[in-house]
Amino acid sequence: MKSLMQLPPTAISTETTLYNKTGSWRNFRPVYKNRLPPCNNTCPSCEKIQGYIDLLNQSTILSNLRKAWDLLTANNPFPAICGRVCFHPCEESCNRNDYDEPIGIRHIERFIGDAGLNNSFKWKFPGINKAYKIAIIGGGPAGLACAYHLRRLGYQSTIFESDDRLGGLLTQGIPSYRLPQNIVRAEINRIIKSGIKVRLNTRIGKNYDFEKLISKYNAIFIAIGAHRERKLNIAGEDNPSVIPAFRLLYNLSRKRKINIGYRVGIIGGGNAAMDAARSVLRAGKKPIIIYRRTENEMPAITDEIHEAKEEGIEFIFLAAPERIIIRNNKIVALECIRMKLGPADKSGRRKPIPIRNSNFQVKLDTIIPAIGEEVDTSFLPDFLRTGDNKIKVSDNGISTIKRGIFAGGDAVTGPKTIVEALGAGKKSANLIHHYLKKKTLASAETEKQVAFEELNMAYFEHQPRTQPSKLVLSKRLHSFREVSQGYDIKQVSHESNRCFSCGVCNKCDNCFVFCPDMSVVKKNGKYEYNYDYCKGCAICVVECPRNAIALIEEEK
Repeated sequence: MKSLMQLPPTAISTETTLYNKTGSWRNFRPVYKNRLPPCNNTCPSCEKIQGYIDLLNQSTILSNLRKAWDLLTANNPFPAICGRVCFHPCEESCNRNDYDEPIGIRHIERFIGDAGLNNSFKWKFPGINKAYKIAIIGGGPAGLACAYHLRRLGYQSTIFESDDRLGGLLTQGIPSYRLPQNIVRAEINRIIKSGIKVRLNTRIGKNYDFEKLISKYNAIFIAIGAHRERKLNIAGEDNPSVIPAFRLLYNLSRKRKINIGYRVGIIGGGNAAMDAARSVLRAGKKPIIIYRRTENEMPAITDEIHEAKEEGIEFIFLAAPERIIIRNNKIVALECIRMKLGPADKSGRRKPIPIRNSNFQVKLDTIIPAIGEEVDTSFLPDFLRTGDNKIKVSDNGISTIKRGIFAGGDAVTGPKTIVEALGAGKKSANLIHHYLKKKTLASAETEKQVAFEELNMAYFEHQPRTQPSKLVLSKRLHSFREVSQGYDIKQVSHESNRCFSCGVCNKCDNCFVFCPDMSVVKKNGKYEYNYDYCKGCAICVVECPRNAIALIEEEK
């Protein structure tokens, strides 16, 4: 083998490669620029989902668990609750949907939330600014979230709750097989102990005047929820064996005895209908869900529908109630009419249309309407209501009704979900903060989220989604024990590693390894470009698995 000295002189470099600053050749400049992951973008409470999953991936899960909890709860104070009952729109938008299956984000959130409770994690809040007093009407998810985020901003608020306990739907309507009450109490108590005042059994307009609130408080947030029962508007619904779903679930949450027959018809296709039917099943009865559209149009969480079917609950689709048949003051049947689906209505779902002469009867002993609730604004002064008794709305579910008076959550939009109420509470807290400080709330910049097509799939393997273990309902009914058992630490580790980290650098080293000019430099745990040598070849951009590097044209 010839030595280097035997090579032609032109092939020998006598100087370091640093001599030739190839950056002068560049027409395009690569720039590290994180973009918006779709999961973060679709979370109603604005959780930094990619961020806390990445923290779990950076080291052993236990070592970064506190950091992940801090990042998660900066936006959502109820991770253990949402980790059980959230309808997880983040998973629907997950780019992994287009590759195999979405990340089990809700179960990861539950794991972090439960760890926070088991390890007694606590927040550090600033001192209280005693110059301002803020009243919150309603101690449900929106009101509690508003109080929490105000406390993070240095304010103390007082929650006025008409019930004998805080929580709203969390303690009044979600069965414990989905959401154990010890979890609810623990997460609510953690918020209250941060320095929030509470007045229970206090109904504004009845035993506390609204005008008194205006005179005593600098700002008021109305978060009353939606609890007034809707009517079926059919003959026979005044019979005592017609029990609205919310009333049934409320009484069950208070461990009150409910007299229902064996065959129980549940009218509706939302979460309340699923909760009522599955609760009836656990009481040893025969539930039958009657819904006027098909399963595809059901607004209930998909998991809840599938679990109800797995438990053997009967569904009758494309049927609507016409009248309740009563004999000797007892319900014997529900007369229904067959439906067909027409064009889409305002909800985006196909409108159900009755089929003439298609009536049929379903033998029932009890009927539970689960067709939603309405907001009761009767206690509010006239200047806060519209002509149809709705709260005045000014902006996307957050209403600045009058100087210093705000409303949000179900009180404005009608019945929504827990996580949407939490998001409304957070936005309202920011509005109140800017109002009190006499500052204009800056408009958030719209950032484009990363699409699946923009990721480099050469670096990812197909992996099945981790499924949590579930408590199967057997012949010996498991009462109200929790159904889903969540993830253990090994399952969280596996599922976290499936995350693409869309649009956000997670230090995979691809740019560092592939750069032909060695112009990528590691510095203080981050990457930088030495533009003296970067030719703008864009290899780093192409090889970045998660589209976290942008290529911009050089200014001439």
